[in-house]
Amino acid sequence: MGNFKDLGVNKGLLMAIEEIGFTEPTAVQEQTIPYLLKGKKDLIALAQTGTGKTAAFGLPCIQQVDPKIKDVQTIILCPTRELCIQISKDLLKFAKHLDYVKIVAVYGGTSIDNQIKSIKRGVQIVVGTPGRTKDLIKRRVLKLDIVNKVVLDEADEMLSMGFKEDLSYILDTTSKNRQTMLFSATMSREVRSISKKFMKDAEEITVEKLNSGAKNVEHHVYNVNSRDKYDTLKRIADFNPDIYGIVFCRTRRETQDIANKFMNDGYNADAIHGELSQGQRDEVMSKFRDKSLQILIATDVAARGLDVDSLTHVINYSLPDDPEVYTHRSGRTGRAGKNGISIAISNSREGRKLKSIENKSQINFIRQEVPSGKEICSKQLLKLIEKIQKVKVDEKQIEPFLPDIYSKLELLSREDLIKHFVSAEFNKFLDYYNKSKDVKSESKSDRRSDDRKPFRERSKSNNDLSNLSINIGRTNGVTPIELISLINRIIKSNEIEIGAIDIRESYSVFEIDVKAENDLIKKGPKIDFNGVSLDIKKSKEKIERKFQRDKKNKSNFKSKRSYGGSQRDFKGRSDRRSKSKGRYNN
Repeated sequence: MGNFKDLGVNKGLLMAIEEIGFTEPTAVQEQTIPYLLKGKKDLIALAQTGTGKTAAFGLPCIQQVDPKIKDVQTIILCPTRELCIQISKDLLKFAKHLDYVKIVAVYGGTSIDNQIKSIKRGVQIVVGTPGRTKDLIKRRVLKLDIVNKVVLDEADEMLSMGFKEDLSYILDTTSKNRQTMLFSATMSREVRSISKKFMKDAEEITVEKLNSGAKNVEHHVYNVNSRDKYDTLKRIADFNPDIYGIVFCRTRRETQDIANKFMNDGYNADAIHGELSQGQRDEVMSKFRDKSLQILIATDVAARGLDVDSLTHVINYSLPDDPEVYTHRSGRTGRAGKNGISIAISNSREGRKLKSIENKSQINFIRQEVPSGKEICSKQLLKLIEKIQKVKVDEKQIEPFLPDIYSKLELLSREDLIKHFVSAEFNKFLDYYNKSKDVKSESKSDRRSDDRKPFRERSKSNNDLSNLSINIGRTNGVTPIELISLINRIIKSNEIEIGAIDIRESYSVFEIDVKAENDLIKKGPKIDFNGVSLDIKKSKEKIERKFQRDKKNKSNFKSKRSYGGSQRDFKGRSDRRSKSKGRYNN
């Protein structure tokens, strides 16, 4: 591996990246930067989060800015506000010694007027989210007719979030002679489709199938009953006093609920999700980056763009439906040569999901027992003693108070003094764990007991869910996972509550949060699924267990497939429906 100078990076940029602390290029930078600096052909780069993609496309884009032209020359599109802000901040750092390069970030959730003013003053590089970028084009403020470089960062995420139409609209407004750069963690069918439509003779490079830090990450799993998940999370945090990590939840609601309970229980934590204002999100992110917060509880999309190298733990409070998402999550720890731990809090019904993650990510989960109260108290006490040993003593400051302190404590022996000290610091903590039952790993009997409960007792209230039908079924090749992804794309949200899904021959019936019902019905006809124009409408059909006796073998039952958001194997068993809430979250 060479250095950035050998890759062709100019002096102004070299000064900046040296000040930042970059020494050697990563694999994606080493392959991408020379290619982009020397040629104008399109590029597809497949690389995971945390592999240095921003510098890989950012340094060439900055270096090739024409200082004589004050109009937009490069447009960089990314899926979320956080990532948009992060990329623009990184580019500004790279361009620190190049005064003629003007960069602006455009994204929703903040004043569009300020962004319009910045563009009108003259800017060469725009970093934007698809929605806000499209809005500025329609307002005729952002003109991309002379743009010679387009970057699609996290292309798979943008497409899974339903931005395909926006991307097509934006790309159609740019110059046909542009150089298009597509960066993605995966080459999904949709990513391949958009690359064929908008790219010409693209060079394709693949680097680091897993995050570069993956080799430094241990993968642990705590298999517990669903009702014990929150207690398990608390015990993991208590057992690791120096924890600095992210807890991933599935939805905004779950994220905020867990954060509220966690903070009320005295933990140094906060939440980040799509319902917070941009100012609130920025404040939380800022506190987490400077370690004023110890634990961040987040949805997947909200945490995009959070680039922190020193995370000790990533905790999956809810496992993602897509193994690739787990890879993204776990890749946030174990960076910069440091070790990290990725934890899954799971239950026995998620065994196949864990196995799928292991196979896809080529990892092995290490099964862990939830720490006992005694183990946690021992760990916390030793941490306190270590802190006392290392504390800096300023005798000049405390000397005036020592006579009174000695007088108050003179009747206590060394052993009694230690006991009083520990009790003063730990009585409440010790009392909690002395009264709490230890959390045991979930057994098969626990699973059977939980499965005997009616579905409605284990899921969302029926009053909160609406029954809808959609005109695609098994004959169209639709699966529950594809239907969840399709719903997410239609309403451009990845956290809508989805209940049971019943895939039938020519249509499907599913339950969805009543708040999303009208939006889904209205937008459905605009979406095409494998050549079928979607028709979504209310349904009076109930989704319930239906069994058909197998006449050839009376001891077996064939169930009519009814899912709760995940595809399962139904070989002679009744279906067990569970609640699903979509693939990604914002």
